Amino acid sequence: MYCSGCGLALAPEHRFCPQCGRPAATPIPGAPSPTVPGMESQLENYAGNVKLLGIVWFIYAGFSMLTGLAGLAFVNAFLSGQFSAWMQSQQGQWAHGPMPPMWLVPAILHSAWVFLALRSGLALVAGWGLIEHKQWGRIVAIVAAFLGLLRIPFGTALGIWTLILLLGYRNSSLYEQLRASRS
Repeated sequence: MYCSGCGLALAPEHRFCPQCGRPAATPIPGAPSPTVPGMESQLENYAGNVKLLGIVWFIYAGFSMLTGLAGLAFVNAFLSGQFSAWMQSQQGQWAHGPMPPMWLVPAILHSAWVFLALRSGLALVAGWGLIEHKQWGRIVAIVAAFLGLLRIPFGTALGIWTLILLLGYRNSSLYEQLRASRS
């Protein structure tokens, strides 16, 4: 038997739905258990949207990694030979205080490489978890969506789409049903 409000499968001893609290209909002995009308089509539609979202997270991870690598390679090439010469030419401007340490630029670049790897890895894990319909995949995707909101325009669009598709009571119960049907 299924809840008429959220579509959750109910055990025969449940008098109320454990998710939404709606009273369960008493089954007629010998009659087949009723199904929620249109639930199968809603579930199929939602499964398709979640799969597409997972694929887009994979694409975003690759795009983010490629553009980040290109940008960091350019910055590294620019700063590797020319920064020290520029610093030598600007020494007169640092007369009022100490020169910035020479290890600062490589440290910032290494931190940017680590940040890029973590950001792309998070997007890959979110995509994989969504495609596999894992509970942790939904959580990771929501976290990645909030972090992606700051990456205008693609990260913002993907973050908004992810939050719309995964947040809310209806969507969380549909995602739970996806997980249950996959097991």
